[in-house]
Amino acid sequence: MTPQAPAGDAAPAILSVNNIEVIYDHVALVLRGVSLTVPEGGIVALLGANGAGKTTTLRAVSNLLRSERGDVTKGSVVFAGERVDRLTANDLVRRGCIQVLEGRRCFGHLSVEENLLTGAYTRRDGAAAVRQNLEDIYETFPRLRERRKAQAGYLSGGEQQMCAIGRALMSKPRMILLDEPSMGLAPQVVEEIFEIVHALNQHRGVSFLLAEQNTNMALKYATYGYILESGRIVMDGPTADMRNNEDVREFYLGTASGEGRNFRNVKTYKRRKRWLN
Repeated sequence: MTPQAPAGDAAPAILSVNNIEVIYDHVALVLRGVSLTVPEGGIVALLGANGAGKTTTLRAVSNLLRSERGDVTKGSVVFAGERVDRLTANDLVRRGCIQVLEGRRCFGHLSVEENLLTGAYTRRDGAAAVRQNLEDIYETFPRLRERRKAQAGYLSGGEQQMCAIGRALMSKPRMILLDEPSMGLAPQVVEEIFEIVHALNQHRGVSFLLAEQNTNMALKYATYGYILESGRIVMDGPTADMRNNEDVREFYLGTASGEGRNFRNVKTYKRRKRWLN
């Protein structure tokens, strides 16, 4: 499958994933012919149930697969016009693409400020520039300034997510791969996190590829979406169209027109979902 440029978006692609296949332990085929495109300055959602392959797709882009015995065995990943699937994760961060891992993964024994400063590890533009960037992060996340001396392990889930995003921003990225930012967070906090993502996109021009099970929230903030099932892209399109798609509403948003779901209708739903595959 050749990646398609998001409809109605004339921006050039900052990321192109081209028909990749991922295998773990030389045995388990996890992704099959996955292709997607993220435009410069865009927010693209990668949707699907747990186990669909969202995290594996992000790790294939960020070059973190090898740490879990995974390999991209077919296809290619192109970032900012350069093929990057054979680089190290450090090399990719230096080029401006970084992943915020599922579950926040803050260094619990370090303070918030120490966590943020680890994000600048690959930078070579001097201490003054790093300090200024740190101040910018505190402007974006006032709560992190308040908790900057606190150990990250004692932060709330929402504060840890802010810390993880702030740490990624310290690398001065052009693009962030954001994995399940809503996981384990209260709805009000989820809304706040997505508002921050939207602001970073609008005011700093950071592009986002966002893997998310919370389809409602992802479709609200992204402009284009891809749905993964069993390691394959089964649907893609502008998020406005996806919100109105009957199958997306039934299987991913939990709403549909007509009569409600019941046991008599189970076979009908299974038959319709096979059409997506």
